[in-house]
Amino acid sequence: MAIYFDSAATTQLDEQVMEAMVNCMKEEVGNPSSTHSFGRKAKNKVENCRREIAAHLGAQPSEIIFTSCGTESDNMTIKCAIDDLGVTRIISSEIEHKAVLTTVKVLAGDKVTIDYVKVNEAGEVDLDHLEELLSSSDKKTLVTLMHANNEIGTILPMKKVGDLCKTYKAYFHSDTVQTVGHFPINFEEMGVHFAACSAHKIHGPQGVGFLYLNKKIALNSMLIGGGQERGLRAGTENLIGITGLTKSIELAYKTLDKDKAYILELRNYMKEQLIAQFGDQIRFNGSETDYLYTVLSVCFPNNENNGLLLFKLDMKGIALSGGSACNSGANLGSHVINGIYENASDYAPMRISFSKHNTKEEIDTCIEALKELVELNETT
Repeated sequence: MAIYFDSAATTQLDEQVMEAMVNCMKEEVGNPSSTHSFGRKAKNKVENCRREIAAHLGAQPSEIIFTSCGTESDNMTIKCAIDDLGVTRIISSEIEHKAVLTTVKVLAGDKVTIDYVKVNEAGEVDLDHLEELLSSSDKKTLVTLMHANNEIGTILPMKKVGDLCKTYKAYFHSDTVQTVGHFPINFEEMGVHFAACSAHKIHGPQGVGFLYLNKKIALNSMLIGGGQERGLRAGTENLIGITGLTKSIELAYKTLDKDKAYILELRNYMKEQLIAQFGDQIRFNGSETDYLYTVLSVCFPNNENNGLLLFKLDMKGIALSGGSACNSGANLGSHVINGIYENASDYAPMRISFSKHNTKEEIDTCIEALKELVELNETT
């Protein structure tokens, strides 16, 4: 039996989401930009979805811009902040998702400078250092820090960062891909100007997401060729995907407390079993107090055997990851682990990410496989 512990990469499509999408395929044939009755019906559905999503997230419908994914939303924010808002300075961290980290590095140059805020070994942002950076320059600044780290799960205190950005008149962008649908969210109260979301992290379809764009911010379209999405994203709206995104958010918040309690119980059980079997030879990553309950990150001793641990588990039908799925094909290790530990090469990281579909029995099977496969260091 295959066991899937990689829901931080993508989640299983919910049956009710699939049903909503199939019904949309059957019933909606119009282009939302067409003026005939079929187009008006499709346009009405898009706008109803926009209103429903906004209502769950403390936003106005006009602040929800549909995109293809979180990465597009992140890219659009950073590029348009530079081109349209005159941002000449970006403050970020070295442990951001590659959708942000790589984009920032590519756009850096003579006109745009980058400062990286300090993070501790738990991946927690040093707020004093952030304030020091914000107060040190009068350049127009964009702060981009993710709500929950996708590899180690550490949560950013959004309101505190939002307040700092307000004090120093900086724009605040956050990748909320891992937290929308997993935590109560109110973008307005958080003080964020831009936020990214992707449906496939909350049992929705791949290939659809949105950008939250605060109503006080005016941007130009990054994609040109049409006036869709209030002129902010050219291209025919993905009506089927938007339907799935909306349904996934609806279901996530409908059962949020129940699902959180269940998933947290699984996470705690896995952690207890890992400690019982491997003791002080393992190291858990991320904050111990403010963390994403769907993710448990653990490091095993790094040796030739443990370097192949994920591959060997996969051969046994157990899917786990060493970090972000966006690093697939790279052999550079986890940039997050490299960013928080000075001796990162001593560790073989593993990210175990849970969903409402996992069970304790699957955890027991995984632990038995790890007992067989993990090579521990000799102790004296």
